[in-house]
Amino acid sequence: MDVDRRTFLRLAGVSAAGAVVAACAPDGPSAPVASTGPTAPTLSAPPTSRLPTGPPNWDDLRGQLTGNLLRPGTDGYDIAKLAFNPLFDANNPVAVATAASVQDVQACVRAAAGRVTLAARSGGHSYAGYSVPQGGLVIDLAALNKIEVEGGKAVIGAGAKLKDVYAALGRAGRALPAGSCPTVGIAGLTLGGGIGVLARNYGLTCDHLSSAKVVTADGRLLTASADSEPDLYWALRGGGGGNFGIVTEFTFDTDPAPDLTVFTLRFPAGAAAGVLTAWQQWIAAMPRELWANLVLSGGSPVQCRVSGCYVGGTAGLNTLLNNLITNSGARPSQRTVRSLDFLGAMKFFEGGSDRQGFVGSSRIITTPVDAEKVVALADGRTGTDLLIDGLGGKVGELAKDATAFWHRDALASVQVYTEATAKDRDKAAQSVADVVAGLAAAGAGGGYVNYIDPALPDWKTAYYGDNAKRLQDVAKKYDPFNVFRFGQGVVS
Repeated sequence: MDVDRRTFLRLAGVSAAGAVVAACAPDGPSAPVASTGPTAPTLSAPPTSRLPTGPPNWDDLRGQLTGNLLRPGTDGYDIAKLAFNPLFDANNPVAVATAASVQDVQACVRAAAGRVTLAARSGGHSYAGYSVPQGGLVIDLAALNKIEVEGGKAVIGAGAKLKDVYAALGRAGRALPAGSCPTVGIAGLTLGGGIGVLARNYGLTCDHLSSAKVVTADGRLLTASADSEPDLYWALRGGGGGNFGIVTEFTFDTDPAPDLTVFTLRFPAGAAAGVLTAWQQWIAAMPRELWANLVLSGGSPVQCRVSGCYVGGTAGLNTLLNNLITNSGARPSQRTVRSLDFLGAMKFFEGGSDRQGFVGSSRIITTPVDAEKVVALADGRTGTDLLIDGLGGKVGELAKDATAFWHRDALASVQVYTEATAKDRDKAAQSVADVVAGLAAAGAGGGYVNYIDPALPDWKTAYYGDNAKRLQDVAKKYDPFNVFRFGQGVVS
């Protein structure tokens, strides 16, 4: 519901008059404390036009937390602040709160809302480093990592990592379509949509979300579902992390875990353009039981491989692969086909779990692109990969505005990934920008919010298309004072 300034402060546990007094204190206010009894009546003074200013009272917040609060210079801070990408190691949050409960999250929001940037961190894989805000408060959700699978439902804490999610689901004989990096957090993946290796047969991760518990900007805990806070529920399925509140728990509908056949085809030098041309036609015509991606590895010459999985046996898969090989005109130099259970297949696709320095971005292929132009973008760019993940199938069965995820009609997403260190970061960023522009010239537009990129032209439209306006409206409804602001928030 829409709230005015006074109502917002009351819900956050602070009267309008108290907020004014606190904001004027020389050392900043004490952290707002949730009422333990009936809410005290607010005074008749008009509400202020903005949230209280001044630093939070960190000592007071520390006393409220079950978890820990680490400030610069304290033991453990230098490790606790780190995200997955070392390029952001120089970012220094004003504090890192290791939330051990939902109440910890609420206390952080009430103490710091409007005073400093708030960033909830699940896996810490934000491509733009938004989970390590300079001078902001990191709310680390890693301890909220419960995974309970019962029947067809999975209740998963926002701090759970994919490797643990897959292990728990595998033990229960259930499956959830999701990504391949083992240390990615379930929260960021789901909130951005959730492209993964089973997407064509089962849809996106967000398509399986039945409800979510969310701490909103006023410190309340809401449940968002089709029947409760439906606007928020709509936005959480593809609207991007960090925009509407802090999700602490997800409930997913799962599927029976299938046996899968995985494969990799490596093609010889010089075959990339022909394979990409054929792959685009092939993936569009494939049954939804087959998912595949094509990876162009930069260098001279450009290397090309196709990998994927099939919900079915080896005989059916080999027939489909032979079709691709025939149409590409190139015989693979290596062909691997293996039958695995669900958990084994997810491990097959695991990337590295160690921290990696990189610059990344994305584009979306809706209709086939000029393969020669795309391959030329990777020519000579050692350390750059273009990872083209097939979509369609189940992903495309929903309308573009049925959830916040806009790219329902996409043929594939393209992730641009370039290795980088602090020394060559600017060079890598320019290289990525050149590739992104070249992809647009070749016919690939748009972008995927989970590969968030501050340099992506017209990024709001690229990520959200015509859903952007509704997302802004939802954000303003649940966060009227833009507490959860960041560089690429839907309200910016």
